[in-house]
Amino acid sequence: MRVLFAPDKFRGTLTAAEAARALARGWRRVRPGDETEEVPMADGGEGTLDALVAALEGERRSMTVTGPLGEPVEAAFGLVRGANGPTGVVEMALASGLALVPDDRRDPRTTTTFGTGELILAACRAGARSVVVCIGGSGTNDGGAGMAQALGFRLLDRDDLDLARGGAALASLDRIEPGGRARELDGVGFVAAIDVDNPLTGPSGASAVYGPQKGLRAEDVPLLDAALARLAEVVRRDLGVDAAERPGAGAAGGVGFGLMAFLGAEVRSGIDVVMQATRFDERLSNADAVVTGEGKFDHQSFRGKTVGAVLEAARARRVPAAVVAGRAEAEAGGAPVLSLIEVGGQRRAFDDAAGVVAEAAAQLAARSDWR
Repeated sequence: MRVLFAPDKFRGTLTAAEAARALARGWRRVRPGDETEEVPMADGGEGTLDALVAALEGERRSMTVTGPLGEPVEAAFGLVRGANGPTGVVEMALASGLALVPDDRRDPRTTTTFGTGELILAACRAGARSVVVCIGGSGTNDGGAGMAQALGFRLLDRDDLDLARGGAALASLDRIEPGGRARELDGVGFVAAIDVDNPLTGPSGASAVYGPQKGLRAEDVPLLDAALARLAEVVRRDLGVDAAERPGAGAAGGVGFGLMAFLGAEVRSGIDVVMQATRFDERLSNADAVVTGEGKFDHQSFRGKTVGAVLEAARARRVPAAVVAGRAEAEAGGAPVLSLIEVGGQRRAFDDAAGVVAEAAAQLAARSDWR
């Protein structure tokens, strides 16, 4: 058999590459004669940079940028092969991610996407002719305003002063001056890789849906929602872009909107970007079975996430599929689902995730009822 291992990360325990390696190792214990292929996956959030750099034999370049709290953080961007020259890969979570903000300092009224803009500019200066910005895992709610400031746009209040960073400051936005936009951006195409389709504002918008996950208090949701609405109004007037209701505008605290408004970015599903880059369909067509996985498998897994996309592709190709997850709270349409907690117990699922993932894969390899 030829078996494809295509998991996402197991958040907090294993990267996608580590999970794929463990799955293949466990499978070979039982079926050493099978041919295995490891294809780490991602859906536009954390881990997408690594997945694309690995798939396209690219390189990572590290640099210091402005973190979400305004303090320096170490981040990286990627350069990979593209159809029309080098493609830059920026993972927002590395510069402006929630994981960079301690629990007691989480306040999306003040966190900024400035560092994401610095990474985008660095990729362009490194020669990228297109840039994919992966915008999952953010700790911000500023509509991409900080990113725009890093790229040379001036966001001014009524006193002609530059706005402070953070979503709340947008309530004082009076106008946008694009004249200082960095020239390195000229001629570069931009793609926003997203995994949600929320609009910028309203009950399904960035502030109401995702703000509380980033520390926003319920009483402050209307404040930030109104601030983002003000940003959209000024962008429409000064830049001639009406993007607030476009699907994905509310992704990553409104960075989806910011990428469309300030950079004319095309919005694409993150998992589609990764699948295309990894030639996943081609690899799947040559496989006899596929095993995917993630930390938590639930109904959200079927909404633009890796595992749901892999299962859907496998059904279309009539390739048997199975899921290994840290915790399983959903069914996979007849495909077997193994939970690490059930296989190895809750403590081992966290303390020895790679070992338990390998055990789960070995159990799948020993079964003949699904392949």
